[in-house]
Amino acid sequence: MSKVTVVGSGFVGATVAQYLADKDISDVCLVDVVEGMPQGKSLDMMQAAAVHGFDRKMVGANDYAATKGSDIVVITAGIARKPGMSRDDLLKTNANIVQQVAKETIKYSPDAIFIVVTNPLDVMTYLTWKTTKLPASRVIGMAGVLDSARFQAFIAMETGFSVQDVRAMVLGGHGDLMVPLTRCATVNGIPIANFLSQEKIDEMVKRTQNGGAEIVSLLKTGSAYYAPGSSVVQMVEAILKDQNRLLPCAVLADGEYGLKDVYIGLPTVLGREGVKRIVELKLEKEEAESLKKSADSIKENIDLMNKLLVAV
Repeated sequence: MSKVTVVGSGFVGATVAQYLADKDISDVCLVDVVEGMPQGKSLDMMQAAAVHGFDRKMVGANDYAATKGSDIVVITAGIARKPGMSRDDLLKTNANIVQQVAKETIKYSPDAIFIVVTNPLDVMTYLTWKTTKLPASRVIGMAGVLDSARFQAFIAMETGFSVQDVRAMVLGGHGDLMVPLTRCATVNGIPIANFLSQEKIDEMVKRTQNGGAEIVSLLKTGSAYYAPGSSVVQMVEAILKDQNRLLPCAVLADGEYGLKDVYIGLPTVLGREGVKRIVELKLEKEEAESLKKSADSIKENIDLMNKLLVAV
């Protein structure tokens, strides 16, 4: 029986746990520093099992010992963005949180695959890799699936077609410099340029790049969790079921796309061992330049994070 630990029982973490149980994917251990919160939420989910018809075991804990033997560790712990706060503003606080979580969970699950959700995501994924000292194939950031889902949703809204027929991929960092591959976006194999003007496509790209901030602005007291939670679960399922899904994930570039030593969203084949391979697409000049610009921004934040952590 597969076991997934979700560290952080806020909206994103709890949504991940609920979707994992509803889809009958794995047992779940929900961990949080707030006493009673993960226990209460996991008990609530277990009581919902009679209605939803799943038999997965759900436990909540404040002690990392409960995470022992996890196949996958999902890190959602950290503070969420507030209106007017950029992802970079989260850097110092969340770096300290994620570093501690990584240190504790790797002790009890040395064979686990880590999926990082905490923002700024690409930098936090790099930090988790450095902290756990795991092979890069076993430390993955979530955001590409989420950003692509948002782009797909906007395409469906604008065209009126079912979102089930829409396919799109977004590369780059999880922020304003992400790179939606508009020429690869299709409705049942037909390029979206057949249905939408370039002006409308450009508008959707901008909305995708600001997708998280738009929701933060609307909610006022939190950030997105339904789509992020769903995106994590898609990755967990691909790994545990060895599905060989081609998904955009934050992975360590080691020469691919001319990038090195940076975690950034790239087309990734996910399976039981984590990252099976990174797929190199032939990018157009403008796409390649945008991807490099995104990578440079992430590297700057990695350097800043290293300085902040040393200062602490």
